[in-house]
Amino acid sequence: MMKHLKGLALLLVLSANGSFAADYVIDGSGEGMHASVNFKASHIGISSLWGRFNDLRGRFSYDAANLGASSIEVTIDPASIDTNHEARNTHLKSADFLDVEKYPEIKFVSTGFKVKGDGVATVSGDLTLHGVTRSISFDVHRTGEGDSPFGDYRVGFEGSVVLALADFGISPISPEIELFLAIEGVRQ
Repeated sequence: MMKHLKGLALLLVLSANGSFAADYVIDGSGEGMHASVNFKASHIGISSLWGRFNDLRGRFSYDAANLGASSIEVTIDPASIDTNHEARNTHLKSADFLDVEKYPEIKFVSTGFKVKGDGVATVSGDLTLHGVTRSISFDVHRTGEGDSPFGDYRVGFEGSVVLALADFGISPISPEIELFLAIEGVRQ
């Protein structure tokens, strides 16, 4: 009996500080919107064009004690692109660039996490953009974790990755785009 109570006490301690594997839903669309995918591209070699995707969703599994066992899946609606200029948004959605009618989602599915230390890991996975799937890797770091004022438990990560758009069959004005990821998950 005492052995079972010690096991239960350990489980409660781990539960209280979030140190166990858990599933999270990304707070990425709707009223919450505490996650984002922003991007930066060169505008004709003179300045930077900034934008974001307003509709993203996904899930991840995270264990602070075993970051290498983590996984993530994110889906972005490319039609939600927002560069703060409606005519440009419409052009970027067209067959000239994202072709959102033909390719209605951008998807990333992780295939592995390699722990680097201090809350940093390299995530590898398959990114499908414009109907082309490529393996990519990029560093992410944990930005925070804990109970939120919304009555739930959350964890956040940030990272960035540079993509060559030609690798995905997109003929851009800018050869590269840098994505900035800020992901906040709500523990389920």
